[in-house]
Amino acid sequence: MSATAVHSLWTTAAVEPIGKIPAPHIEYAQLAPALIVVGAAIVGVLVEAFVPRKARYWTQVFLTVVSLAAAFAAVVALAAGGHATTKAQIAAMGAIAVDGPALFLQGTILLASLVAVFTFAERRLDPVAHGKHVDSFAAQAASVPGSDAEKAAVKAGFTTTEVFPLALFAITGMLVFPAANDLLTLFIALEVFSLPLYLLCALARRKRLLSQEAAVKYFLLGAFSSAFLLFGIALMYGYAGSVSYAQIADVVDGSVRTIDPALAGTMGNDALLLIGGAMILTGLLFKVGAVPFHMWTPDVYQGAPTPVTGFMAAATKVAAFGALLRLLYVVLPGLSWDWRPVMWAVAIVTMLGGSIVAITQTDIKRLLAYSSIAHAGFILAGVIATTPEGISSVLFYLLAYSFVTIGAFAVVTLVRDAGGEATHLSKWAGLGRRSPLVAAVFAVFLLAFAGIPLTSGFTGKFAVFTAAAEGGAGALVVVGVISSAIAAFFYIRVIVLMFFSEPKPEGPTVAVPSPLTMTTIGVGVAVTLVLGVAPQYFLDLASQAGVFVR
Repeated sequence: MSATAVHSLWTTAAVEPIGKIPAPHIEYAQLAPALIVVGAAIVGVLVEAFVPRKARYWTQVFLTVVSLAAAFAAVVALAAGGHATTKAQIAAMGAIAVDGPALFLQGTILLASLVAVFTFAERRLDPVAHGKHVDSFAAQAASVPGSDAEKAAVKAGFTTTEVFPLALFAITGMLVFPAANDLLTLFIALEVFSLPLYLLCALARRKRLLSQEAAVKYFLLGAFSSAFLLFGIALMYGYAGSVSYAQIADVVDGSVRTIDPALAGTMGNDALLLIGGAMILTGLLFKVGAVPFHMWTPDVYQGAPTPVTGFMAAATKVAAFGALLRLLYVVLPGLSWDWRPVMWAVAIVTMLGGSIVAITQTDIKRLLAYSSIAHAGFILAGVIATTPEGISSVLFYLLAYSFVTIGAFAVVTLVRDAGGEATHLSKWAGLGRRSPLVAAVFAVFLLAFAGIPLTSGFTGKFAVFTAAAEGGAGALVVVGVISSAIAAFFYIRVIVLMFFSEPKPEGPTVAVPSPLTMTTIGVGVAVTLVLGVAPQYFLDLASQAGVFVR
């Protein structure tokens, strides 16, 4: 065939009228919470570019608080409109699920973030430098620690107001993560919330080298987990011929009859399913902070600015457990015989590992980090239940846990000495005599972590362990109770240290915060006590929200 003939074939083929590419159908109202937050984040970036330096801080705080409140109102409106129950649907061309668990977790993330952002905005804890209030973040993030540029930035009273748009971008990713309904959306959401967190971890005003070290560790290990997740997604696509949750679930169940001829060689190959599923789970368990993927947690929690630690510890866990639940309950329920034994093992080593290693810690932030690892194990017990009660108990536990965590880290920001926050446990000796109110509030949070009755921690653990026992994981509950007893030891030890030790004469002072941090701590205490004393309404809410759409 001559070149001219070929050429004429091409042109005639192109002349044939091609059917129009269908425009994507996006349900903007159902995606409103995430769209509001990402819109505010983009406006926040423009604020950094165009608003004068003096006005940026208040502009950013106002923008962030209003956008999070508006997004929460959108979540409540969607839930009230029945999108959590009867009108649950798959939106955005199959990419996002709008259902009970998604809306409940989005509401929890937005409320927790709103409370956490108040600690970002706190500017009264450090002594006034050069006549200007300073916050927890580096004066100029790009300057080398200890350099002349940094000293000049501190003297000029600069503040890194970029933390607010960064937080909003992270929150956007967290809102999409538990609602993602295909594996690519899951991966993009993971990156959208991880990358801003890596940056936020590096921005501490004091101990900047420790902070930057934490950020590098988090970034490197986070890149590993992203690679695991992405490789798992590729294998899962090879197995099912699709990245959509529903279609993968159909192939796993064996209910798919039509096979793409291009994928006929690999579709239904169980090795791809098992290895791919294991790799995706590894990526998610890393974000949750479960043993043995927990190595980053203590270093990052210790090095990051404390407001960021509180925000990250609460919101990331909520988002990651939401994604884990959706993956196991929607995509892989047909594989539960395979993943349950593995998750049993992970839950047991996470509960015991977090509780036992926490006893040896001498830094309050590292202690809370190992405590959060132990809590990941308790929540996994609810995940393993594979019953509707399992889902609702995990949702409730995440709600309770997030506020206790943010409140506890907000208290840590108040105890200070000449070098900034006094996080070494020896410095906390006698705090109850020097500042009884702060010590009493911290004791409430520690008792909630320990799961003492009349706190939200007790209700959450009771719900999770009950669901696990009913789901046939009774042995796991026994391990959980033993771990709780071990964990209670080191929480009570801190309380004894605060109230029954002599204060040291050169001990730290307790800073008097502005109403912002007071609000954070007040909300934390209120939620902890309300969920402990009268949890029924919230338990009912979680059980109504505990049905995934498919």
